[in-house]
Amino acid sequence: MHVIIEALISLLLIAGGIFVFIGSLGMAHLRDFYMRLHGPTKATTLGIGCMLIASMLYFWSIDGKPDAQELLITLFLFITAPVSAHLLAKSGLHLRLKHADKTQGKPVELRPEEVGDKPVPHRIKAMAKNE
Repeated sequence: MHVIIEALISLLLIAGGIFVFIGSLGMAHLRDFYMRLHGPTKATTLGIGCMLIASMLYFWSIDGKPDAQELLITLFLFITAPVSAHLLAKSGLHLRLKHADKTQGKPVELRPEEVGDKPVPHRIKAMAKNE
């Protein structure tokens, strides 16, 4: 294996590890749901993507042919992570989750037709305790 390919693979693995570490720190230390959502969706996606690309390059240099499986996993990850993050944020808005006061701006509220008439079950319990 060439030294340049080994260096590129090493760089991608180190960068991937750093991204995953930063994403997990963000998820553990940020204050509210909306801020915590960025950790696993942004940094971790880049981290796992770098690691998968490094793995793909490694096996390509060993076998002499590209492996389509890892490329498909990477593409699937890059497509599904933003969609799942959007759906999580949308459900957080629908449940009217609290956000930290330090958050810049306020989350955009849902349109009236998107808000259900039924109360959320955990809010009923909280309202009963307060009465």
